[in-house]
Amino acid sequence: MTDGHETTLTGKVAIVTGAGSGVGQATALALTVAGAIPVLVGRTPGPLAATAAAISMAGGRSLVAAADVADEAAVERLVERAVAELGGVDLLLAAAGIGRFGLVVGYALADWQATLATILTGVFLCARAAVPAMRARGGGSIVNLASVAAERPQPGMGVYCVSKAAVLMLTDVLAAELAADGIRVNALVPGFVKTRFTSVLWQDEATRAALLGHIPQRRMAEPEEIASAALYLASDAARFVTGAHLRIDGGQLVAPPVL
Repeated sequence: MTDGHETTLTGKVAIVTGAGSGVGQATALALTVAGAIPVLVGRTPGPLAATAAAISMAGGRSLVAAADVADEAAVERLVERAVAELGGVDLLLAAAGIGRFGLVVGYALADWQATLATILTGVFLCARAAVPAMRARGGGSIVNLASVAAERPQPGMGVYCVSKAAVLMLTDVLAAELAADGIRVNALVPGFVKTRFTSVLWQDEATRAALLGHIPQRRMAEPEEIASAALYLASDAARFVTGAHLRIDGGQLVAPPVL
């Protein structure tokens, strides 16, 4: 059993990528409620400012750090800012994403590389930059956003599937390498989440009905449900959990095929 104190993150500094919308934004708000100070990371300042305003309205504070997670120098600078302005880094929630769809043999090389750069290389760069700061604080927690697409092929989403599968393996390797430093590394494996990114799936009634037929709970997840799982993995409630892949998919991956 756990109590509310184990999910309290008072004073913890949490870098959150993809913080301008969707799961990243919901996670930043959940961390704020738990007492953490989010460092809001994303390419576009406007959405980050909106997240910062919501955090302020909730009584919290944050640091906005507009940056592309695939830019090595920019990632190093945002970690340096977090250390200089907030005292260190305790948590990393890597939720930055990008969508480039189509059959694999039809991909432009630029689209393939852009997806891998944001989803996979971004996780690597953020972890590499944040780990020394976590070591200086005596440990930390990294939570990477993967997907059910990492475990089940999705035609038309090849590079997304490949990049998310690689995130799971990177999570496992980091968990093994960093355990001795007191740094836990875990992955979230959400199914379909109701966000702007997936709006093409849930706004059309026929597409939505077909999609829900693959989900035993017959609905999509809300971003806040993924954020709750992230909060658990980031907190002391999960202090003996590392290298885990936590599914939040309404049973999608255990459901029998729809014929």
